[in-house]
Amino acid sequence: MSKGSEGATPGFLVWRLSMKWRVAVDRAVAPLGLTHAQYSLVASLHGMQRSGERPSQRRLADHTGLEPLYVSKLARALEAAGLLERTRDPHDPRAVQLALTEQGLEVTGRAIKVVHKLLQQLLEPLGGLDAARTREFTRDLTALLDAPLDPISENETEQS
Repeated sequence: MSKGSEGATPGFLVWRLSMKWRVAVDRAVAPLGLTHAQYSLVASLHGMQRSGERPSQRRLADHTGLEPLYVSKLARALEAAGLLERTRDPHDPRAVQLALTEQGLEVTGRAIKVVHKLLQQLLEPLGGLDAARTREFTRDLTALLDAPLDPISENETEQS
């Protein structure tokens, strides 16, 4: 256990791990002209496109956990870089659909390989990407992500 982690709460450890991961991915994909947030968007879009989906910005925001306004900003920057195209949904004129361009598919494919190697490195202490401990860790993370969180009001904390 690292020095600063002794006696740490699970919330602090989750935050630290997420920050460690964000910084590592930022550094790993920077040579490809991407940030971690942009990578999250294009990698998710890549997977959705492979399964035949052309998602709306809203659908991609829901999938990634990013705010819709932030997804819109990221999509505009990725469009300006020639990595994705934004088009009006023919079934809903208010919605914007996203798709990777040929250049976007190539850059995203390279980024996915880089991040996959990074993920393997991160998960090595659990036995690697295909280890039973990693599958258990993934189930635990999924359970935590699926647990609803309601903000606690100040009045509730005073009554406790």
